[in-house]
Amino acid sequence: MTTDTAPVAGVEVALAHAARMLEARPDLAGAQAIEILKALPGHPAAVLLLGQAERRQGRCTEALLRLDELERAQPRAAAVPYELALTYADLGRSADAIDALRRSLALKAEQPDAWRLLADFLDASDDLAGADEARARFIKSANRDPRLMAAATALVDNRVPEAEALLREHLKVHATDVAALRMLAEVAARLRRYRDAETLLAHCLELSPSFMAARHNYAVVLFRQQKSAEALAEIETLLAADATNPGYHNLKAAILAHLGDYSESIDVYERVLKAYPVQPKVWMSYGHALKTAGRREDSIAAYRRAIAQQPTLGESFWSLANLKTYAFSDEDVSVMRAALLRTDLTVDDRLHFEYALGKALEDRAAYQESFGHYAEGARLRRTLVPYDAANQSAFVARSKRVLTASFFETRRAVGAPAPDPIFILGMPRSGSTLLEQILASHSQVEGTMELPDINALVRSLLDAQADEENSRYPAVLEGFRLERFAELGASYLERTRIQRKTSAPFFIDKMPNNFMHVGFIHLILPNARIIDARRHPMACCFSNFKQHFARGQNFSYSLEDVGRFYRDYVELMAHFDAQLPGRVHRVIYEDLIEDPEREVRRVLDYCGLPFETACLSFHQNERAVRTASSEQVRRPINREGIDQWRSFEPWLSPLAETLGAVLEQYPGVPAFGT
Repeated sequence: MTTDTAPVAGVEVALAHAARMLEARPDLAGAQAIEILKALPGHPAAVLLLGQAERRQGRCTEALLRLDELERAQPRAAAVPYELALTYADLGRSADAIDALRRSLALKAEQPDAWRLLADFLDASDDLAGADEARARFIKSANRDPRLMAAATALVDNRVPEAEALLREHLKVHATDVAALRMLAEVAARLRRYRDAETLLAHCLELSPSFMAARHNYAVVLFRQQKSAEALAEIETLLAADATNPGYHNLKAAILAHLGDYSESIDVYERVLKAYPVQPKVWMSYGHALKTAGRREDSIAAYRRAIAQQPTLGESFWSLANLKTYAFSDEDVSVMRAALLRTDLTVDDRLHFEYALGKALEDRAAYQESFGHYAEGARLRRTLVPYDAANQSAFVARSKRVLTASFFETRRAVGAPAPDPIFILGMPRSGSTLLEQILASHSQVEGTMELPDINALVRSLLDAQADEENSRYPAVLEGFRLERFAELGASYLERTRIQRKTSAPFFIDKMPNNFMHVGFIHLILPNARIIDARRHPMACCFSNFKQHFARGQNFSYSLEDVGRFYRDYVELMAHFDAQLPGRVHRVIYEDLIEDPEREVRRVLDYCGLPFETACLSFHQNERAVRTASSEQVRRPINREGIDQWRSFEPWLSPLAETLGAVLEQYPGVPAFGT
């Protein structure tokens, strides 16, 4: 017995000794593994050790071949695909790394490091939902506190209310448990309660500043609330601790793009993709940044790279369609048709293919089939973003009751006096980007983007109220002391300062949905200009219906809902016209197309700006344009989009019926009840 076991014991000692040397001296560890393999050819642990040593010495190609062969020979060994994932990562093949991690975790679920690494790679590839799930599994497998295991299990199983109840009960007794705080923040984020998640993670970091996983969560939550400057500061802290983490770099690039720093954002994407080139969703994000910066051909190449790496990534096809000026080939159409026959597409991929194919067929004048794909894309999207049109109508009714001429008269000129902002608002797809491009071509005006700050300020007012019924906006404004309006105006100006890159005295905020907040804008910034961009109801509503929005605009996925939303918009703007005569300047899109110089002069007069011919040659402006119309406004004014909807008229009767008098009297406005 002693004779039989002695060699085995010697091998185990040698392997243990080599493993201890692996980090500090991978060359010596590898040499030891080779000696073991001379004595015992094919010994699995020695082969794995040699592959690990080769990777640590930068010999990743050799390691990959060795580990790939070992995985085929040892298909039940979870450690092998895990090491393969690390090797793929070092080779920049993140998609392969993700697949290897999933194989490893399928063999052995209790691997905290593997779940954490998977979450990081999914973050880097813009799969936020997958990253959230992997992070929850990491929390569960890493946490051995039995008091939290039940909550972690509930979170992994998506039993979110149960997880929340267990965590809150635990934190009553253990208020400084940072793992529990982070888990509760994860619950809040799952429920889209980002303010709560932010507060919990901030407290978590106060207690444990070196808790980098929580800091990464914190940066993501800040970014999802459009707090880009704050998110960027957190990312810089993370990168100082781990300069090579691709997830951190990818988030930084997205934040920089949101801040308008497109040149730096593009540089970051390029560095990430150079190190980790097999990341289809990052190639797609890179394409978005290039598109916004006006680098059309480069953006197309990036989208094509994403498609080559992941042909089922429907959003890449939609990104090409969303250029509006891109022509799909017959081969592209065949590829999209084939993709829609698959049974393994996610809902998100499928709906993007539907929208992209709808655009390709519209360009081919196959209108009936095109409409069918647009309608199916909208139906699928509606399953993901439920919408109740009654809420918007109720909001309009509340606004009309509260925001009256007498209400405004008793609060005359109470806001911040700065005249800097020019708000362009109205329905999406109404020509607002064209107006922005025209105004941003003026020497005294800077274009920015669809800024979220007015809506964020309104949300902050509601979050501060304890009584839900009395906090219903805009009724909450009735109880404000007059000084509060100036404070809110100053807060808006401070929040948006980071978006201003030039010394121009005026800047544009082009968030369409700010039409809901005209009264609020007037109160906090009485000298700001407000321009309502309006387009023919059928053209505007159908353009919304066939547009897949990355976020928001949930009304647009039903012909009846978009028609009702347009009707509510016209009613609310008519109310402000009556209560604040002359406060809002309206531009009718068709008039702008028909006589650009006349309408441009009217807009500039309203803004108190001298006429400049550059406003008529706006298509030569090379500024970044951050909307779906970015490519369209880089061409001279044309009539091409005015009557496109008529090709689809046979299928638009539900829209026309919903619009009713608003359609019949356009560009006039019907009488609405008080």
